[in-house]
Amino acid sequence: MYKPKLEKDIRCPLEYGLTVFGGKWKSRVICVLAEKGTLRYSSIRKEMANITDAVLASTLKELISDGIVKRQQFDEIPPRVEYSLSEKGASVVPILQTICKWSGAYHKEDNENTLLQCQKCDYNNI
Repeated sequence: MYKPKLEKDIRCPLEYGLTVFGGKWKSRVICVLAEKGTLRYSSIRKEMANITDAVLASTLKELISDGIVKRQQFDEIPPRVEYSLSEKGASVVPILQTICKWSGAYHKEDNENTLLQCQKCDYNNI
């Protein structure tokens, strides 16, 4: 009978990190909140390019459930909700900036469409 060499639940910590902040939108949301601080949903939406409301809402929910983003709801009429990075979320920003610098050094393209938040990484001056 076949017996797997590794248990299914044994994972490389890098896999966890890539699950938490990997993908197209999660790192962008993190960078927007890192630069701008506390924002309402509509403000995050304005900062993001080409993201649908459904994808943004889903991305925020995932980041909240992973403890990267904090969601604060105020008991007001009309309701007000603000999003910001948690301590855990803020701790990932230097990692993302390092990845951005590395990528900028090895992935040279026409960078006129680079997001403003990405320009803050200063990837061209490595």
